[in-house]
Amino acid sequence: MIEAVNIFKSFGEREVLKDVSVKFEKGKTNLIIGESGSGKTVLMKCLVGLLEPDKGKVLYDDRNFSSMSLRERKAIRQEIGMLFQGGALFDSLTVEENVMFALNMLTDKTLEEKIEKVNFCLCRVNIFNANNLYPSELSGGMKKRVAIARAISMNPKYLFCDEPNSGLDPKTSILIDNLISEITHEYDITTVINTHDMNSVIEIGDKIAFIYNGQLWWEGTNEEILVSDNKEINDFVYATELLRKLKK
Repeated sequence: MIEAVNIFKSFGEREVLKDVSVKFEKGKTNLIIGESGSGKTVLMKCLVGLLEPDKGKVLYDDRNFSSMSLRERKAIRQEIGMLFQGGALFDSLTVEENVMFALNMLTDKTLEEKIEKVNFCLCRVNIFNANNLYPSELSGGMKKRVAIARAISMNPKYLFCDEPNSGLDPKTSILIDNLISEITHEYDITTVINTHDMNSVIEIGDKIAFIYNGQLWWEGTNEEILVSDNKEINDFVYATELLRKLKK
């Protein structure tokens, strides 16, 4: 479990997060949603340590990440997998080398062991016979799947996904959502997803945190969001769904 406790964050005079407390549960897909500028991306950056909260703390299974030294944080970061928006693969590396990157950096496995792990991860995301291809030779969906393979290569306890469906067509988006959900439940990972995609919310939202004007405004499940009487969450869901239909 990951817990944000009374998080405040400002940039100059602009207060972006205002006393946000929320728990992200183990073995579940935990989605952060909200309008552009609401503070959801800042919250995720605070969770992984890319930004430091002005007040409050972040806990990883009751370990106070916010008070740790850089060396102590490194140990927790080795338990974290990251799926970046766009995939963020290294263009100059092959698929195999991309997935092996963290294994090279952080383990003392033999080459044979690393290749075995790479092949296992690629198989898990349904990619075969692509080890020697470069990112430029892959479709958008394949890039995301390779990025997921890289993210799980270190057997993470925590998985962060930043707009995993960005730039993908609806069919491929569903495949990526289902893959993330399957991996989360299969390996009992605490998965945190920052998304605008209402299809993701409805299909895989085990827990949803709605950030509004820098505050935790609503939280619940994908079933509860459809029957909520919260005006702001209803406005967000309706506007997002309408925009999605207009783009079809």
